[in-house]
Amino acid sequence: MKFNWKGHPLSLLKSIDINPSFSPRESNALPERLIAGSPAFKTWAQDVAKDDLVHTGVWEATPGETRSIKGETFEFCHILAGVVEIRPDAGETVTYRAGDSFVMKPGFTGVWKTIETVRKIYVTVG
Repeated sequence: MKFNWKGHPLSLLKSIDINPSFSPRESNALPERLIAGSPAFKTWAQDVAKDDLVHTGVWEATPGETRSIKGETFEFCHILAGVVEIRPDAGETVTYRAGDSFVMKPGFTGVWKTIETVRKIYVTVG
């Protein structure tokens, strides 16, 4: 049996806390990806699996505009709050609001524009 860092057995069922009580990792947009504004990011990482390939948690961003480059990463997002516009390099702008879900596949490149502070559940693979 495997155990987590607190010595408790690892579960194959994981609930995601959308309002975590622990402190997030805080960051800002990388200068080479910043387009407009000064968005700040908070990440509440909640689970890592499959030899560090699958990450799950909650992420938040304040208004601003950045380049989104997925590389080899697949990302599922479920918007909990706020409004974001995503414009693929080869496509039309799509607006997502609380309750919406979407996937950014490996190779995705485009612009992520946070209109209202956005909070999402994320699952990344890659």
